[in-house]
Formats: sequence, structure tokens, C-alpha cells
Amino acid sequence: MRAISVSRDIVATPRELFDLLRDPARHAELDGSGMLRGRPQGPSPLGPGDRFSMGMAQGRIAYRSVNVVVEYEKDRLIAWETWGEFRGRRLVGGQRWRYELTPVNGADGTDGAGDGSAGTTRVTHTFDWSRARLPRLIVELPGYPRRMGPAMTTTLERLASAVRG
Repeated sequence: MRAISVSRDIVATPRELFDLLRDPARHAELDGSGMLRGRPQGPSPLGPGDRFSMGMAQGRIAYRSVNVVVEYEKDRLIAWETWGEFRGRRLVGGQRWRYELTPVNGADGTDGAGDGSAGTTRVTHTFDWSRARLPRLIVELPGYPRRMGPAMTTTLERLASAVRG
């Protein structure tokens, strides 16, 4: 399978986390890969089928990615597919970035404790390149599968910090 996932339990409700994840203006702040440069263009907050672009950089090469929200379940799941386009034609891409939010420890408000605590949400972050165009050339040879696990772990650490702050 051409996918890698990392998970982390974060003290927050799924709604709090979902609100951060569907705001493209926060993506560069959360990004653990160091590739996102911000300057998003498109709707905010994101919804099903929305298209947005993001400033990116790999080394000294700056570019814009084009992203389309392809999976969306309010407060539970959001995923976008990213593409490199030139004059409206998709040249490379097809990778998906996915966040699945699962309430644990009363994050859904059903712990019965009645103490107002937020509970915990398990966030599973997945990089899926199974639909990518030219996956061997664009994803695997440059070493993204090896590098993305640690980068995604950092992203989840930043998400946990952002929701607290």
C-alpha cells in the first residue's frame, strides 16, 4: 500500500480540531514538513469539494499547490488531494492528506463526568500516494515516504499546541 499514517491523542474536542484543520490560513503554522509557505487562496473554512491553493517550497524552488477537498465529514474527517497544475492541466500530484478525528475519553461530551473537561480526540494523519500520478518518480524516489512519518508527527504536535493556544 502506498500510504503512511501517524496518530496522536490530543486533549480537545473533534470540533475544535476540525475547525483548525479546515482553515487553510493555519496550514503553514501546523505543517511539520517545512514545505508550506502559506498565502492560501480559496474559501475558508473549507467544505466538501472546495478548491484552494497554497504557497509551497522544496529547497529553493517555490511553487503553488492546488488542492481539492475530497473527503469531508463534519468534525470527524477531512482530506484534500494536491496537484501541481500548469495552465489548468494537472501535471503531477494526486497525493492525499487526510485527518481522521475519533473521540476518546469523553471528547464527544458523553463521558458522563459532568466536569466540563474536553476529553481527548485521536487524530490519525495519513499521507496517501496510491492515486498519485507518477508515484515512483514524484513521491518514492525523492524519499517522501521515509520523510513524511516524522514530519506528520511534528504536524500533530503543532496541532496539539495550536488547539491549546
